[in-house]
Amino acid sequence: MASPLRSTLVIILTLAVALMLVVVPLPEWAQPYRPQWTLMVLTYWVMALPQRVGVIGGWTTGLFVDAVTGTLLGQHALSYALGSYLVLTQHRRLRLFPWWQQTATMSGIFLLDRIVSFLVAGATTNTALPWSYWIAPFVSMALWPWMLALLQALRHRLRIR
Repeated sequence: MASPLRSTLVIILTLAVALMLVVVPLPEWAQPYRPQWTLMVLTYWVMALPQRVGVIGGWTTGLFVDAVTGTLLGQHALSYALGSYLVLTQHRRLRLFPWWQQTATMSGIFLLDRIVSFLVAGATTNTALPWSYWIAPFVSMALWPWMLALLQALRHRLRIR
C-alpha cells in the first residue's frame, strides 16, 4: 500500500495533467470536441477514493479550471462541486456498475457541468452559445471507458488505497 502522501501526490499529479490538457492549444474547428479532462479525472477519484477526494476537492479543482481558462471565477467550481456531490452519494453503487452503465451515468455528470456553465453564462453575458457547445459531454462520454481503465491501472499499479 502506498503512503498517504504518495497517494495524494498521485491524485494531484493526475489532476494537474488533466488541467494541462484543458489548456493545450487546439485548432479552432477542434475546440468544441475538447473532452472535459479535469471533470473525468475528478469524478474517477471521487468514485474510487471518496474518503480523500470529495466536494471540497471538486470545488478546488473547479477554481483551478476557472483560473486557467479565464472563465467566471466559481463557474466550474460550482458544477464540479455538484458533480462531486452526486458521485459521492452514489460511489458504492457506481463502482459496481459495468463500464457501459458507468459511462451512461457519467454522461449525466458531464452534461450537468455544461448545463451549469450554460446557466451561469446566460445570467452573466448576453452572448448566445453555439450548438457545438454541447458536443464536449458526448466526447467525454466516449472517452470515459478508456480514462477509467487508465486510472484504474495506475491506481492498482501504485497501490493507492
